[in-house]
Amino acid sequence: MDGAEAGQRIVMLVDNGVHGDSRVQKQARSAAEAGFEVTLLGRSPDGKEHTWTLGPAQVRLVPMPTPLHKRPHEFRRPWVAAPLAYPPTGVGTQRAQAVKAWKADLQVRRAMGPQGPAAALLRAESLAARATGKWVTLRRRQTTRSRAARKRLDTPADRLYTWFWQATLGDRSWRRIEPGLWDWELAYGKVVDGLDPDLIHANDFRMLGVGARAKIRARARGRDVKLVWDAHEFLPGVRPWTEHARWRLGHMAHEREYAPYADAVTTVSDDLAGMLRTAHGLRGTPRVILNAPAFDHGPEEPAEPGADLRAMCGVGPDTPLLVYSGAAAPQRGLDIMVEALPRQPGVHVALVTNNHHGAFLTGLGKRAGELGVRDRLHILSYVPHWQVVPMLAGADAGVIPIHHWPNHEIALITKFFEYSHARLPLVVSDVRTMAAAVRETGQGEVFRAQDLDDYLRAVRQVLADPQAYRAAYEKPGLLDTWTWDSQAEVLIDVYRGLLEERVG
Repeated sequence: MDGAEAGQRIVMLVDNGVHGDSRVQKQARSAAEAGFEVTLLGRSPDGKEHTWTLGPAQVRLVPMPTPLHKRPHEFRRPWVAAPLAYPPTGVGTQRAQAVKAWKADLQVRRAMGPQGPAAALLRAESLAARATGKWVTLRRRQTTRSRAARKRLDTPADRLYTWFWQATLGDRSWRRIEPGLWDWELAYGKVVDGLDPDLIHANDFRMLGVGARAKIRARARGRDVKLVWDAHEFLPGVRPWTEHARWRLGHMAHEREYAPYADAVTTVSDDLAGMLRTAHGLRGTPRVILNAPAFDHGPEEPAEPGADLRAMCGVGPDTPLLVYSGAAAPQRGLDIMVEALPRQPGVHVALVTNNHHGAFLTGLGKRAGELGVRDRLHILSYVPHWQVVPMLAGADAGVIPIHHWPNHEIALITKFFEYSHARLPLVVSDVRTMAAAVRETGQGEVFRAQDLDDYLRAVRQVLADPQAYRAAYEKPGLLDTWTWDSQAEVLIDVYRGLLEERVG
């Protein structure tokens, strides 16, 4: 431990539950092993605080209520646009269920065979139930349509509201058009202040504001707290995480307001570094820290054997096996791997990913069933990041079928490095940076994104002679800089530079 680092406190901020985010886990552990006192703050998944350690680093997940994520119109009845709609209290669902119960009761009573006046009354009551059911259905349709109309926040009234606050407040407009960002501040802010850090490391755009406001409050108390902003993505090129039209506008305004408070900026690629410098007028070019694998970050005494991909899929050593490891979303292109299976006899696909119960992955499973290949599609859970590379090594090829989005074009992503260290032949879409790297090294084949026939061609070529592609990894020095050890040196150098400046 370097004596200069002992006692210097670093708080790292991330907007997720830490599990599955290998970059922040590696950052926290490496900084702590360098001698800093590190606390990594993330978001609790269940409203309870959770704590554990990553090597010498402390991890805390804080509860985060999200009442500000809801818009005022979600609490009101849309009297003008849908005067018959139910109020947003759940009463519409309750009324529909009550009518179903009424009709079920009438069905049983008719089966009992009433006679005379009782039968006439039952017929009248049945007519009343049908009429009530139609009325409830009409009101529920209006409720559904009115909610759908406001979901994207792009009605004329919504656009006027957005324009007004942008014109009035400029970069401060996120407070009105994306107020849910305050929920992060209200969950994390007091915790950060209580930890009294010397340096705050804010991961990505949501945490930038949390870190900057903590820095401002510390300065008011007479403390010079340094802020590192680790920009994982170029926000103008991110596919919005929600459907409404204000998401990107609000987050970009928030980022522009707080970017000037960063004492240093780090990021994931040279291209993104240049884009961030231009977009925010940064004094210097951000330092690049690749999310490369860490081979020494496992538990000191492994409690269980490493993950075996083929055993997880239930296939033998001679079965052709393609793997994708990472987040699941439409823009990741995983559907092409499923659509190809009917034309790939004997080939199996493993998706090592998250959110297994989400609409996208359940839809892929359903589609595989329709195509008659569900038995050859294996949806698997994440493993600890230090087990990823050994697990991936069991495949015959690693696939990265991502679509053309600005952020997909500008960086070598995490799975690229993981596949490379697993010495897998690669099948990658023709996004700019990654395709260029694969063509240069010869470690795989490139196909046109979203082109099924070209994807099939690339897979056939790789499976026909995988050793020819694996041979690329024998080139001296190819993998040396794609390790976390070399990247952690950059991270620690950034920290030390800022903290020495603070002491001076």
